[in-house]
Amino acid sequence: MSCKRAQNESGDSDKKKKKRSSVETVDLCGSVEEEEVKRAVKEAWSNRTHYSKGDLELDCHPFPHCIIKNFLSSQTFAENLQRELLELNFNEKSNDLYKFKQSDDLKKRKEPHIAAIRAALFGHFRSWLGDVLGVELEPTVDISCAKYEYTDVLLCHDDELEGRRAAFILYLVPPWQSSDGGSLDLYSTDSNFQPESIVKSLVPCWNTLVLFEVSPVSFHQVSEVLTQDKCRLSLSGWFHGPSLERPPRFKEPSILKHPHLPRDETVLFEWVNPLYLDISYQEQIQTEFEDNSEIQLKDFLKEEKFREVSEALRQTGIRWMKRGPPNKRCYESASVDSLPECVSVCWELLRSEAFFLLLSNFTGLRLHYLCPADEEDEEGETKDDKEEGEVAGTSAESPSSSSSSKAGTDKGGKKLSSPVCCGEVRRWSHDGYTLLHDAEAAQAEYALDLILPFGCADWEAEFGGFTCYIANEEDEELLTVYPEDNSLALVYRDKETLKFVKHVNHKSSHVDSSTCREFYDFSFVYYE
Repeated sequence: MSCKRAQNESGDSDKKKKKRSSVETVDLCGSVEEEEVKRAVKEAWSNRTHYSKGDLELDCHPFPHCIIKNFLSSQTFAENLQRELLELNFNEKSNDLYKFKQSDDLKKRKEPHIAAIRAALFGHFRSWLGDVLGVELEPTVDISCAKYEYTDVLLCHDDELEGRRAAFILYLVPPWQSSDGGSLDLYSTDSNFQPESIVKSLVPCWNTLVLFEVSPVSFHQVSEVLTQDKCRLSLSGWFHGPSLERPPRFKEPSILKHPHLPRDETVLFEWVNPLYLDISYQEQIQTEFEDNSEIQLKDFLKEEKFREVSEALRQTGIRWMKRGPPNKRCYESASVDSLPECVSVCWELLRSEAFFLLLSNFTGLRLHYLCPADEEDEEGETKDDKEEGEVAGTSAESPSSSSSSKAGTDKGGKKLSSPVCCGEVRRWSHDGYTLLHDAEAAQAEYALDLILPFGCADWEAEFGGFTCYIANEEDEELLTVYPEDNSLALVYRDKETLKFVKHVNHKSSHVDSSTCREFYDFSFVYYE
């Protein structure tokens, strides 16, 4: 018995020795080990000045960031780490902000090289960084692996989340050029701490670590990967600690909302497909809309009118203005006073009193005084349901025209708010998008969205540029509206529904990449 027990103990001992021998260790860049360098980096970071020595460089424009080349001292270790990472399972990640593949959390992975780099980063290197920043960083381990391939992107954001103090990215990429895309772009900010423009682009480089402090101005993006035969592999994560003080979030001015223009039904007969002016067909549309809260009306404008506007939108005389800031949106909007005549008339059509009434007939919404108010709406209407946005030329309770004054009150003598709208003519091309943001969620209202696209006959869904509707604080898409020529999309959303336009990617470029496809749309929002 004792002899057998001794053999087992000996076997267990051999297993433990074997297990210990499989543990990897890693040495970091020599610059990180030098006390003199650490003191110099700390001083430069504190004073927001440039510092460089050997493989380490600290630059404070547009915000402090540190670049450490040859971060892992062993080339063999870096190659083995890359191999282990590529063998992981990756999950597709896609929403308004990004599209890429991400591994599961690496906090507990036992692969020897992954475990070794995790221990080095959140052990010795975290201690070094805490000394540089002059703060005590928490022991929280926050690390994952990302693969960016053709058309993958991470749009403008600041990384701010409770507890994040510094972000890091370790690149394990093949030889990479700026023309491959995938750069880490850093943004300047304005006096309201909003991102303005890209002022520095860091091209991924093998075994290079980039580090920056998470702050109200640390706006950055991973530009779209343009190469079709390379993988941008990286380890990334955050060191946690006390967050920097954040100024109050900037609140954008309210969008100006307008009452309808006094135009009669003549404008409808001139522009709209007669099918949609038939009362019985309008009833069918309303039934479908009330069931689904959305509908697409194909061939909405008369063919000759649609062609005329499509051609006019391509004219060089239109002044297109870039809409930002890039952490919320990036597309072009036409200056209304520069629109060609036919485009201007189409714009007025969508703002006309006759069109408000037509929309009421399509949807059952109270967008015109001739549309009967729903009894439940009348009983449930409260002060909170009144319009909160600014209205040009009228208050929320004043009549918008002589005709609407007939309906200034309901049957019970209660004052009704005047239906209003806001809208723009947009041009979409490569790198256009809109993002969800906190302010949008806070200001969400019941509204009817209208989208009328032009010039997208050869537009494919894989190019992006489609509009997604999601429930607030959820990733699941409720509805996707794809751009389709002369197809009027109507979507009714409540206060818990948000929308974004998906990033227009490089696939929208023509084969020779010399030009990009583009399309246009009229985008309006109507409020009861």
